[in-house]
Amino acid sequence: MNKLINYIKLHYYKKHFVYYLYIAIAVITSCKQYFTGNYNNYKIYKYSFYHLLHQVSLYDKYPLEHLDTNHYGPIFSLLIAPFALMPDLLGFMFWNTFNGILLCYGIFSLPIPKKAQGLLAILVAHEALCSMLMCQFNVGLTGLMLLSFSYMIKQEEFKSAFAIVLGTLIKLYGVVGLAFFIFSKRKIHLIIYGILITIVLLVAPILFSSTQFTYHAYLEWYQSLVTKNTLNLHSDYQDVSFMGMFRRIFKNPDIPNLLFLIPGLILFFIPYLRVSQYKHHCFRLLMLASTLIFVVIYSSGSESPTYIIAFTGVSLWFIVQYQNTKKIWVLIVFIFAFIVTSLSPSDLFPSYVLHHWIQPYGFKALPCVIVWFVITYQMIFVDFKNFSLKQDHE
Repeated sequence: MNKLINYIKLHYYKKHFVYYLYIAIAVITSCKQYFTGNYNNYKIYKYSFYHLLHQVSLYDKYPLEHLDTNHYGPIFSLLIAPFALMPDLLGFMFWNTFNGILLCYGIFSLPIPKKAQGLLAILVAHEALCSMLMCQFNVGLTGLMLLSFSYMIKQEEFKSAFAIVLGTLIKLYGVVGLAFFIFSKRKIHLIIYGILITIVLLVAPILFSSTQFTYHAYLEWYQSLVTKNTLNLHSDYQDVSFMGMFRRIFKNPDIPNLLFLIPGLILFFIPYLRVSQYKHHCFRLLMLASTLIFVVIYSSGSESPTYIIAFTGVSLWFIVQYQNTKKIWVLIVFIFAFIVTSLSPSDLFPSYVLHHWIQPYGFKALPCVIVWFVITYQMIFVDFKNFSLKQDHE
């Protein structure tokens, strides 16, 4: 055991260690869910490809194939195609592995020191595991969001636009990559690339179906999202959000989103007024962290597996903040977030607390809400000129 701990201490920040860790998580979670028959989401994804080929609705119910319905954009039916062609166990394993690698690739693309990258990957590994158990695309989507930021900072507008558009056309959360538009020095290029990539990805499903079917598929996708949003407000497992906590606490599903969303958007955009801070590296990183958290805590569609996105933001904030202040309250807040947000869905968490407090009131969102308000305060009032991240020393 001591040798294992020492090995982890020496190698946790190295790419090969992190990739092996995430591949192991992907394989183990896939096998567990497959052999216990708990892989309904994968069936939904898999059959969306075959429904596209046969030109039948991507969003109808198919009780003989799977439970629930598909809510991802038509382009997702092409993304899942290589995995759908495999036997279920292999397809499931490779799908989770693909998502894990995409997240790691996003983390290692961030303009932060190697040890900070490795630490970030380790901190979010458990949350990624929870999402992979549900076969969610949120793991890969988080990777795309990180890539949209990294490529924007590196002035690689085509790659950034591709990550934003692909993420958006699969799951609308991806659109928040536009929050980093202010960091692009070639904004016209970014806009042109974004328009061209959007057109290509919008029409891509036509290659495997028809123009009319693809057009109706997008209309159905929109309707499915509207219907799902309404159902989320009355679900025990959806609407794990800032608004959802209040709806649960007051047992009133009719509390409107706008009551929270409008003030939230105002707070989110106020830091954009601090143009003089744009040049500071840690300000940019906290902008990324704020965006990752915001898109989850202010969405009625958020559920437990979605929190890989928000918890990545929380972990990034912790790394930036703790390295620069070493204040104990930062560590306490992060530990609180790790326990309540990341550990609560697992068997490591007290079942009584989970079923009587966390789930009924949506308190999984609470630590992320607290951290988001802390980040917002800092981005509005703190001068980041003396903030930095420790460089690696091999």
